[in-house]
Amino acid sequence: MIKQILRKLPRKSQKSDSLDSAGNDSDNHASNSDDGVQCTNFGNKISSRLRVVKRVSSAVFPASIMAGVEAVEPNLSFNNVSNPQKPNLFISKLNLCCEACNSSDPDKGTAEQDLKRRTLIELVDFVSSGSAKFNEAAIAAMCKMCAINLFRVFPPKYRSNTASGEADDEEPVFDPAWSNLQLVYDLFLQFIGYSSLDAKVAKKYIDQPFILRLLDLFESEDPRERDCLKTILHRIYGKFTVHRPFVRKAVSNIIYTFVFETERHNGIAELLEIFGSIISGFAVPLKEEHKMFLCRVLIPLHKPKSVGVYHQQLTYCVVQFIDKDPKLANSVITGLLKYWPVTNSQKELMFISESEEILEMISMTEFQKIMVPLFRRIACCLNSFHYQVAERAHMLCNNEHVLNLIKHNRQIIFPLIFPALERNSRNHWHQTVLNLTKNTRKMLSEIDDELTLACERKLEEENSQSNEASEKRKLTWERLELAAGFEPAAANLVPPLKPATCSVAC
Repeated sequence: MIKQILRKLPRKSQKSDSLDSAGNDSDNHASNSDDGVQCTNFGNKISSRLRVVKRVSSAVFPASIMAGVEAVEPNLSFNNVSNPQKPNLFISKLNLCCEACNSSDPDKGTAEQDLKRRTLIELVDFVSSGSAKFNEAAIAAMCKMCAINLFRVFPPKYRSNTASGEADDEEPVFDPAWSNLQLVYDLFLQFIGYSSLDAKVAKKYIDQPFILRLLDLFESEDPRERDCLKTILHRIYGKFTVHRPFVRKAVSNIIYTFVFETERHNGIAELLEIFGSIISGFAVPLKEEHKMFLCRVLIPLHKPKSVGVYHQQLTYCVVQFIDKDPKLANSVITGLLKYWPVTNSQKELMFISESEEILEMISMTEFQKIMVPLFRRIACCLNSFHYQVAERAHMLCNNEHVLNLIKHNRQIIFPLIFPALERNSRNHWHQTVLNLTKNTRKMLSEIDDELTLACERKLEEENSQSNEASEKRKLTWERLELAAGFEPAAANLVPPLKPATCSVAC
């Protein structure tokens, strides 16, 4: 019955109408089945979705652009064709590289891979020679070839989310298909950096969706691929000025997701390295948008455990901002104190180093705004039982520029750090820290001996007051114990409970 109905339907010769004929077949089948309505709806949904995909792809890489291109045998060499035919041969070779290799037949698949690799090498040599001319059809073919070969979905991550010190010890994962990917990246990089490339035409194909897919590739675990992507994205940012705000916003969204949701991303260091050079090119005075990028994107990046993977690049970006606007040092130090680690000593070492770099650039006015909370934290670091943290804090205090800041504000800073030095000299277990504490105390005495002696007397008074308060508490507890009928020696013993008796007469 179904075959008879299908024979009566007119056949359409064009491949583009095959989806419509499938929809009509599902309609005819629906009249003879109880589930026909569901099948019809399902077929219509699929056909409509495929039409949408087709419209989107044709909008990005329209077929009308290729209509006037004369087909040239892609296996020919560039040396064997005339100069007017070289652009067409270039497009033919790009289209050849768009075809996927056959995985069902190993021998045929290997031959196709070798052919594709030789074609990519030939394309790279042709572009690097400087004789290539990119018209709109060539630009569209190039972007299409790169999209097909590069844009892909990575498998889920099974590697553990390690701390900052352990993340560097993991061996990198290398993509087995890198030999072909590298050729595509090299070709695309030379294409982006080509001097005669018309950015006004190219931006129609290197558009926002294309850049988003390119940013997704920073999730690759292969460091070689991320390094290529870093260079390509930097070239795109420099060449296509119209995309600059979008790139900054897209990278901000990636960092937001990393900091506040997943804490998993492989390309944060590379993205920050790109932004290090971008920030150095910001005009002075800084725009409010750029200041918000520092406060909302860069400073929260100190929060994740894996900050050690990208801390060097992050510090460079922060220092570039402070170099542009010294008043931002206050906001950066406040953010560091907000995310200062309590139990992660390796992370604490990074924060002390970054604080030292910022203090070397800070002005006296901005320093006076944050010196009290900062040196309270430095005093805690001086008392740290992790000897490396204590050593690094002493080195910070001995920095020439920081020492100059301490001298000019010694009336406030000396009382903050002197108790920590005194506790170190009495209780610290590491000999190197004890020696550094002795030297630091001597240095403070040389700066202002009277103030040092005053801090020492005040510390003794506070210790005596603390001892008196402790004795008073002890005597108060003894009186309470006597009043409750306990012996002081047996204060911790709990008397047995007596059984409850009913006082109401029955």
